[in-house]
Amino acid sequence: MEFRPCIDIHNGKVKQIVGSSLMDEGNQARENFVAEQDAAFFATLYKEKSIRGGHVILLNKEGSEFFEQTRGQALKALRAYPGGLQIGGGITAENAQDYIKEGASHVVVTSYVFSQGEINYVNLKKLVAAVGAEHVVLDLSCKKFEDGYYVMTDRWQKKTEMKLTLETMEALSVYCDEFLIHAVDVEGKAQGIEEPLVAMLGQFTMRPVTYAGGVHNFEDLTKLKQLGRGHIHVTIGSALDLFGGNMEFEKVIKEIEA
Repeated sequence: MEFRPCIDIHNGKVKQIVGSSLMDEGNQARENFVAEQDAAFFATLYKEKSIRGGHVILLNKEGSEFFEQTRGQALKALRAYPGGLQIGGGITAENAQDYIKEGASHVVVTSYVFSQGEINYVNLKKLVAAVGAEHVVLDLSCKKFEDGYYVMTDRWQKKTEMKLTLETMEALSVYCDEFLIHAVDVEGKAQGIEEPLVAMLGQFTMRPVTYAGGVHNFEDLTKLKQLGRGHIHVTIGSALDLFGGNMEFEKVIKEIEA
């Protein structure tokens, strides 16, 4: 189990938001925290602590009035910690290599590899051809429905027809190096983890998996470690003191490494 930090950027600012509140229309989101520091500050902090594998996420879509500001912040973070951070948000086969050249270790992708709710293997293979599967993280962030968890795309606003199962993850493993999975229903709410989802992910060992969503205290970390069988990595956002929460950054690192 490893701590995987995050730098979420929305409207040109490092923020923590309630994931389910994000809307492209009007560039809206319910904010938990807006940082005074820029993205490079957090990237440098993670570099100083030798914490690798964190993700920088652009939360504005391309064409938005804030996209270039958000992208500029993301590039500052990559340049501050070359090889230490992953980047997601609007990734395509055409721009993925540019982000790798700017210092990203991996590109994180969801929407580009889904089309009309189904996996688009043409795009997925184009992405792998562009940067190699060793530089791809598939973001299978999901939301619970009556019959299970389904992958959500377009900044978690659209449901796909892909049900998240161990078989799904096994099939997609040949196209990626890691998986990133936000539990959309609890993301940004700091009210507890999505335990059934973590328990399922704990059975998967073919690729590293990073879970994000709902962690709000050290009891959640213990549950995550147990349900995830010690090999599910974790991202903590709004609950972390760096982002206005009560969980001390230094203590989190020590707890996870213990």
